[in-house]
This record gives sequence, structure tokens and C-alpha cells, in this order.
Amino acid sequence: MIDVDGTLVDSVPDLTYCVDEMMKQLGKEPCGEAKVREWVGNGVPKLVERALTGELEAAPNSEDYKKAYPVFLALYADNTAKRSCLYGGVREGLNYMKSQGYLLGCVTNKAEQFTLPLLKALGIFDDFSIIISGDTLAKKKPDPLPLLHSAEHFGISPKDCMMLGDSVSDVKASRAAGFAIICMSYGYNHGNDIANENPDLVLDSMSELRDCL
Repeated sequence: MIDVDGTLVDSVPDLTYCVDEMMKQLGKEPCGEAKVREWVGNGVPKLVERALTGELEAAPNSEDYKKAYPVFLALYADNTAKRSCLYGGVREGLNYMKSQGYLLGCVTNKAEQFTLPLLKALGIFDDFSIIISGDTLAKKKPDPLPLLHSAEHFGISPKDCMMLGDSVSDVKASRAAGFAIICMSYGYNHGNDIANENPDLVLDSMSELRDCL
């Protein structure tokens, strides 16, 4: 199972555009890409909260949030894949795993209305046999439910499954589900080194999967 934002796709350029335009419409200062890059990874509602507060974990004014959230949704619906791109090595990594007969699925905390158009626009939608978005099931990462659901879908024991991600949420979900976990060094982990979360392996490019699977 492979994560989207920060693993397959650098989506920060589109997310930054939407955050900054949202803030401008609310009469607030834009946040900029550096901050957005530290905030992504826990779904759109959390990203909007972080933009409004400037903090990773803080509750925004409820009236501000009620105004901001629909503005962001409208912006992101029109800007899901205009500036986003696959990371280098992703296409090679996917091709290698498919050539070796690995069963591939996608699991993300991004809502389905944004996940599916993004994967289609970047030409990787058809690489996955199952796509689990943030609103597909009752719970999302770091809860293990999406991973356990995927293992059941493929009829494979969790101990024979692996997650490929980039964040602490991916590590926590994998450990709780009994999956192996490989993380990408370049992803979104709120500015922290993902190696500190002790995944089984950290790679700089998905092309390196050829050497370790």
C-alpha cells in the first residue's frame, strides 16, 4: 500500500496556492510554501486549521473555520493537479513492483474527491487495484483500519504486506496493522526527519526499491 502526498506526489505547490488564495479571500496574510510543506499530511480539514492558526496543533476560531473550509474546497477542486507532480523515481518504482508481481494499492488521508482526479491527472490511477482515501472508511491513518482493510481486500496476511509512506502517520498505522514500513526521505513529516520514527527502511527514491525488495 502506497501513500500519495509526500510519497508519490509533491502536491504542496497546489496546496500552497489554495491556502494562500483562501487566506487572501479572508483578508489574511498568505502562508507561503515553506509553512504549508510542514503542515500537510493529515487531510484538508487539518491543513485549513493550521493555516488559520499558524500552528500544527491549535483550534482556530470557529467562525473563521466555517468561512475558510468551503473556500479552500472550491479552490482545491479547481487546482488539484495543476502544479503537482510525481517525484523522481516514482514511475520507475511502480513499474518495477508491477513487473515483479506485487499487488499495489493506494492509501491516503486525502478525500476521494481530490485523490481520484489527482491520480488520474498524473497517470498512475490504473497502477492500483484498490484506492482507499481519507473518507473511504470510518477511520484513517494513523489508525490501522485502512491497512487492515487493504490486506483483507487482497486476501493477504498483514505480516506479508508493506506500506510505503513518508510520515509518522504511515509508521504508526503500519506498526499497528502489522505491516512492514518503508519511508521516503523527501516527504512531508512536519519538518522532522522520518528516520527518527524508526521505519524498517528509508529510501531517497522509489527507484531504489529494485535493490531492496
